[in-house]
Parts: sequence; structure tokens; C-alpha cells
Amino acid sequence: MTGSPPDGLRMLAVPTGPAALDVLPDLEQALSGGHPVLPYAASAPAPAVPDHDPATLPDGLAVVVGTSGSTGTPKRALLTAAALRASARATHARLGGAGQWLLALPAHHVAGLQVLLRSLDAGTAPLAMDLTDGFRPQAFVAATTGFVPGARRYTSLVPTQLLRVLDHPGGTEALCGFDAVLVGGAAMPPRLRVRAERAGVPVVSTYGMSESAGGCVYDGVALACTEVAFDEDWRIHLGGATIAHGYLARPDLSAQAFGTDDDGVRWFRTDDVGHTDPRGRLRVDGRVDDLVTTGGLKVAPRLVEEAILEHVPGVRDVVVVGSPDPEWGEAVCALLVLEPGAVHDVTAADLRARLRDVLPDHALPRRSLTVPEVPTRGPGKPDRRAVAALFTVG
Repeated sequence: MTGSPPDGLRMLAVPTGPAALDVLPDLEQALSGGHPVLPYAASAPAPAVPDHDPATLPDGLAVVVGTSGSTGTPKRALLTAAALRASARATHARLGGAGQWLLALPAHHVAGLQVLLRSLDAGTAPLAMDLTDGFRPQAFVAATTGFVPGARRYTSLVPTQLLRVLDHPGGTEALCGFDAVLVGGAAMPPRLRVRAERAGVPVVSTYGMSESAGGCVYDGVALACTEVAFDEDWRIHLGGATIAHGYLARPDLSAQAFGTDDDGVRWFRTDDVGHTDPRGRLRVDGRVDDLVTTGGLKVAPRLVEEAILEHVPGVRDVVVVGSPDPEWGEAVCALLVLEPGAVHDVTAADLRARLRDVLPDHALPRRSLTVPEVPTRGPGKPDRRAVAALFTVG
């Protein structure tokens, strides 16, 4: 399962499904001060470890976890045992106490990895669903029968998984048996949240990334060990005990993204922009790189996506991107997935008519396409590059 580069950083091949639990001893050793590990999917070749000076690694390093790689070559965040334990304990404190977790995500990504690490820190035995044929809602429902009676029940899902389970017979009942269903990896559409809550599912929207040891803001409120700040461009900065100590073998990128303030608090400069709502809760408006500049004005795709899902009947899922346009610089484009059984297509003209009193004129979509499903990457995130390519002409 493991291999060892010369400095002792161990490569950790992580299987899918129940076999993922086989790596628990390796993770426990890493959390306890043993050799740090670099998890990767067992189905893929072991990644090359870039040359680096072992002396530059932080004390207490436990896990080196890859980022999602949405802006280029994936980076590898350096997470200490202290950061991971702080994240696990703050999570359990927010959710109402330690419990048993069901793994429904790939455990080499930070969200799935944290299911295992939280279990180790709490001394509970996690469950893992069968992912042999990918995520199947019937397998998720079946896995929920393995919980210890009386234990608090937790799981982490991406929005697409939540939707599929809600659509499956018996899925809602299974979800309602949890004490918390964390939903992250991508924005949870407001309509999906309303549907889940009306069904009695205890959903918790999470925000975070590999560099913050996973989710560190729950339902817009930072965990006890986390701070949130904004710069003059409304870029989100995250600080606190869960922040990584930079990137493996990338001191240049580490210097750009990480820092420590005068009080000794570590900070990470995210690639997201956002604001606080009237209740003081964090609202993430989207990635800096995803902003669409049309006619000299900036548009946050997430705000357009939420408006479409709320105000345009028949739309099941949507991703908004920018596409080069000779007149506007970029055109706002919407890739749509319609509800099952929809008999009418939804055109850009339909979208503009429905949203004209909801969004400013410059944010109204100028192009639209309908597809069976949204292209995804990593743990269920929309692949915006692939979506943008669908709107490229010629």
C-alpha cells in the first residue's frame, strides 16, 4: 500500500469503497507523529514527488494532500497533525459531539480523507459505502444499515450525490437518519437545500479546501478555530489553527498564498470572492478566475446560477461561464440540465425574460445549451473549463 521517498514522506495508495478503511492504520500513525503520508487514488499511478529539502517541511507534518487543481497543475498542501485534529474537534463540537461517519467520497481527496481522520481522532469506527461502480444511491442507502445503534451519524456528500439520494426510493428516509449531512465540494443550489430541509434532512453547507484542512465554515459561520476576513477586492482570507503550512516544493506559491500575522495566526489567501449577508454569515460569490467580465462589468456566475434555479421552471442543474464575445468581451453563458420529462427546451431568450427583474441587465445570459448532465472533475465539482469549451465557436 505504501512506498517511501528518501525523506520518509510515504506514498499512500487509497482504494475506493470499503477497502479505503485499510489505510486507517497508516493515517493513525501519521496523526500520532509517524511518517507523513501523501494519499493518492490506488487506481492511478503514484504521483511523482517533486524534489524538496526535508528540512523545509513543518514540524508535525501528517498529510500532504492535493488540491483540486482547478486553476492548473494541482498543488500539495502541507497539513500538520495539529491542524487536522483542530479541524476534527471543531467539527464535532459544531455538530453536537463525536459520532460514527459514513465514507461516500474518494478518501484521497480532503473531504473524504477528513471522514477517516475525524473518526480516528474521535476513536470511532467509520463505515464506507461500495463505490465499485461509482456513487450509486442504492449503495448509499444500504451502507446506512451498518451504523452502531445509538451512535450519532454523520456523512459528507457533494450536491450531486445529495440530489441522487433524494431522488432514490428510500433515500430520504436514509438521509433523515443522520444527525448531520455535510454538503460541500461545490455550491449547494438553494432549491436543493430547501427540498432537503423540507424532507427533514439535517443538511449542513460547508466551505473550505485542502489548504484549510477541508470545511472550516459551516452554514456561513466559521468553526471555533477559524477566522474569515476580506481584502479590498472582497477576496476571502481564512485564518486559524487548520491552515496548511504551504505547498510541497513550491515556496513561490506558498509565499503568495500563506502568511502569519502579528498575533501568530496563520492565514490563507483563497481564490474566492464573497461577502457577509445581513445575518453576518459568509456568502461565497465564486472564484476570482470564474468571474465573467462582460461590457466592462464583472458577473459572479454563482449568483446567476442561483437565480436560474430559483426563478426558471424546469431547470434541474446549471453552470454559468464566460465565453469570448467580439462585442462584449465575454458573454454570460448558461449550461442547463432540465428536469426529467421536460418537454420544452429553455433558451437564452427564456432565461433573459424570466430573470430580467431579478438580475442586472449585464448579468443576463446571452447563450445557453442543454445537456444531459454537467461535466464534473474531482469530487463532484463542475468542470468549468469543459463547460466553457462547449460554448467555444470554431
